[in-house]
Amino acid sequence: MLYRPFGRTGERVSVLGFGCMRLPVIDGCRDRIDVPQATEMLHYALDQGVNYVDTAWTYHGASFDAPGNSEVFLGDALAGGYRDRVLVATKLPPSQVETRGDMDAILAGQLERLRTDHIDCYLLHGLDADMWAKMYELGALEFLDAAKTDGRIRYAGFSFHDDLSVFTPIVDAYDWDFCMIQYNYMDTEFQAGSAGLAYAAERGLGIAIMEPLKGGRLSTPVPAPIQALLEENDEARSATEWALRFIWDDPRVNVVLSGMSTMEQVVENVDIASRAEAGSLGPGGAALIGRLREAFQARTPVDCTGCRYCLPCPEGISIPMVLGFVNDAALFDALEAEQGGYDVMVMMGQTARASACVECGRCEDACPQHLEIIKEIAVASRLFDRPAPPSE
Repeated sequence: MLYRPFGRTGERVSVLGFGCMRLPVIDGCRDRIDVPQATEMLHYALDQGVNYVDTAWTYHGASFDAPGNSEVFLGDALAGGYRDRVLVATKLPPSQVETRGDMDAILAGQLERLRTDHIDCYLLHGLDADMWAKMYELGALEFLDAAKTDGRIRYAGFSFHDDLSVFTPIVDAYDWDFCMIQYNYMDTEFQAGSAGLAYAAERGLGIAIMEPLKGGRLSTPVPAPIQALLEENDEARSATEWALRFIWDDPRVNVVLSGMSTMEQVVENVDIASRAEAGSLGPGGAALIGRLREAFQARTPVDCTGCRYCLPCPEGISIPMVLGFVNDAALFDALEAEQGGYDVMVMMGQTARASACVECGRCEDACPQHLEIIKEIAVASRLFDRPAPPSE
């Protein structure tokens, strides 16, 4: 495993971080983590040198008034000596905060679920212009100062989903230890992008990267035209490796968070991380990345990363799942197969039909990608919601 300095914290972090947002689940239910499999995956990664683990209040089954199960899983999985070997990161959910006292209460619950007396890396979660204004006015910066002073947290940061014009004032507003931004070879100019990465790094912040594979869309397996580009290249690397190495090529990036769902993904990511030296991509690799970017841009109809911030939908639509079927139908030229998968998920109760959308707009307000979700769900309904058969 390779390590890099984490901003000005004095810590050295593994270049690969273990993200606990996409853990394996039972029967497709996000709140039912497959604990034995997920624990085996996490322990393998930690035994191979990963020392940064990221979770959040919202991950794996959160409702409007109750946390998900990811923090509880992580607290249990780090027992037996693993806790002292890692930096644990979790996040304060602005949507759950209405008073300054709420911040202390939420952090207390997180410490209990994580079975620890301190959080190493604590983030204000998913800041955009509105959430930043809310948290600032409610005294979040004073809360972070107090929590650092009394030892409940060690390092303060934020994760971000908005434009660069919002990002830079947030960076300048506080003595942050680190930040987390979305970055991959498709998103170099999206949200904070490459300019935001440079801005934060120049000011000494540690840089954690989320969505390095764009919700898995840049990973193996890839459509035939994308695979053909990979095979034309002299260096035999998977789509996953090219996507990860693009990010690790930049020495300003400290840790890349990968939300791994299978042991195979963990093994592959750990292997790639073991040789992901900064500056090793080379001109040929950079040129290939450019061609891959153009090929994907030509095929992807909906720019959803599957982050699930749009959930829960009041009508029961699993929006990322439905949009995933739309994307896969286009990416893999497989409308019939994706329609069949959609019907199975509806039958199993994993999602309501896209036609159930009442256009309330709650999902669009929450979407960090600023997608026109109502429009895209209508497209999904036209693709997948077959008319009922005529009565006899």
